[in-house]
Amino acid sequence: MGWLLPEDGFKPVSRAEAIGWSLAFAAFMLYARGNTSGVLFIDNANLMVHEVGHTMFSWVGYYTMILGGTLLQVIVPLACTWFFIRKGQTTAVACTAFWLSENLLYVATYMADARRSALPLLGSDESDWTILFTHWGVLQHDLTIAAWTRGIGWIGMMLTVVWLIYMHMTSEAPQPVETLAS
Repeated sequence: MGWLLPEDGFKPVSRAEAIGWSLAFAAFMLYARGNTSGVLFIDNANLMVHEVGHTMFSWVGYYTMILGGTLLQVIVPLACTWFFIRKGQTTAVACTAFWLSENLLYVATYMADARRSALPLLGSDESDWTILFTHWGVLQHDLTIAAWTRGIGWIGMMLTVVWLIYMHMTSEAPQPVETLAS
């Protein structure tokens, strides 16, 4: 497990960083909770990564190409999180882990639309999840699978905030400089 953790430990999180990032994450979660369309402003960036995933995985086979969009959507923030873990960049880890978790909300929105097919699509008449769920024989469970995926995303976002606060609380406080007079 040593290959996963930073060699020099995680950088301390200041009170200002902990408060600022926690408020930003909380504001985003409130925005996401109140959004009724299921598509958040950051999802346009997620969509670009998703589309590249189809091309990247096209050489493996049809169903892997279809799944490749979602795979890359998860792999990119996961790789960024791992990179920042190795560097010990605590707040960057929190940001990329939050991005990974938020991405699952986007994935869940499209999973939940597998039977309904009401969301706009790029370059296809059938959604990735309609194709995949039909292939796997679970199309009738699209809403349940989407709910679980969405729940995991929400739990991940909340755990990110908890982890960031924990990292602040356990950060070593700077030691006062002793004077020569003492």
